[in-house]
Amino acid sequence: MNKFFVSMGLIAAGTAGLHAAYAPDLGPLAASKIWSVSGTLRGFYDDNYQTAPAGSVKGSFGIEASPEFDLNMALQQTELGLRGIYGLYYYQERQNLGQNPYDQTLQLDLWVDHAFTERWQGKVLDSFVLGQEPELIGGGQVTRVEGNNIRNTGTLTLDTIWTRLFSTEFTYGNTIYDYENSGATDANFAATGASLAGLLNRIEQTISLDFQWTQSPETMTFIGGAFNWVDYTGDEPIAQVGPASFLNSDTRNARSFLGYVGLQHTFLANLNFNGKAGIQYVDNYNDPSASTSLNPYADLSLVYTYLPGSYLQAGFTQGINATDQINPTANGHIALFQESSTLYASLNQKLTPKLTGTTIGRWQHSVYNGGAFDGQADDYYSLGLNLSYAFSPHVSADAGYNFDYLQSQIPGNEYHRNRVYLGVTATY
Repeated sequence: MNKFFVSMGLIAAGTAGLHAAYAPDLGPLAASKIWSVSGTLRGFYDDNYQTAPAGSVKGSFGIEASPEFDLNMALQQTELGLRGIYGLYYYQERQNLGQNPYDQTLQLDLWVDHAFTERWQGKVLDSFVLGQEPELIGGGQVTRVEGNNIRNTGTLTLDTIWTRLFSTEFTYGNTIYDYENSGATDANFAATGASLAGLLNRIEQTISLDFQWTQSPETMTFIGGAFNWVDYTGDEPIAQVGPASFLNSDTRNARSFLGYVGLQHTFLANLNFNGKAGIQYVDNYNDPSASTSLNPYADLSLVYTYLPGSYLQAGFTQGINATDQINPTANGHIALFQESSTLYASLNQKLTPKLTGTTIGRWQHSVYNGGAFDGQADDYYSLGLNLSYAFSPHVSADAGYNFDYLQSQIPGNEYHRNRVYLGVTATY
């Protein structure tokens, strides 16, 4: 399906393989320390841990153990941080079936913010993820996949204030996807089909430049453009188009050019809007049909903090993303990407000084571009509910429920999934 188009830090961030992570508000403890360590132990039930279609569903009880380390340092001109989260998941049903009962995930985040002068500021961000769940990797697969699958995203940003009213932001982004499932060749393709590595291993690079005008302390408008290059690196056959003729991974290579306008506005001290919208031109230059397309683009978000510790965030995104579906036609046309529209919302409510409730919801409509299902769509729905109770600044407990539903017009691609969990977290 997709890359799960959602603003980083809202829905996908912190989703460590099993379910969305809801971190308790540690208050003065976290704010006063340069570093902290924590550990979470949870029991869970997953009624479709393979994300399989109806008729092949298997459920399992299990246990999650997840230690975390955080480091935050504020120096005179530099701020830096490091976060590491390891997840170990045990599935009882997999052991009963004689399979490996363990999954492991790893998330490493690094950020450095440095002010060279009052007018020049640089930022470095890097996020490394290893896992099996689609919402964790976000690389284009829709189901859980075995193996050590990797995504690494790095971003370099340079902000420059030229005058009191005019500034620029230059950004370079690089994302690498590497799936363990590989090995398709021309000789074995009829038996194995395309591998995930052949379909989804790639390097995405983006260069963007924004020109920003500050009309008032509450309002900034900007106009910008970006160049994006997607290089599929699997070097394997992904579709057979003749008795001895194959399309390889790099058939999906693409260059795109994006132009947009944007607005950042503070309506009230506790109500902020950030959005941009434009047009994206995509050239799949290695595709035999010489495919090009023009697609709308948008990234809109609104944050409303209505009480201390209580806030609502909502947004909409529109863009293109990778897909693990290929669906070749008789004349050799394949699915190149999806065009996705996403609505999302997150509500964090401080019910009492120690009890916090969180609700996260998302709907994503993804239309295939190319292939036998050209113009057909997947609809993905998700809902996450969580209650977290802080017994003290060092100990908290949480309980939650996650629902996922993929409705697809591709046969065998649809699934339902329900997950419940109960756990405790200790922090020092």
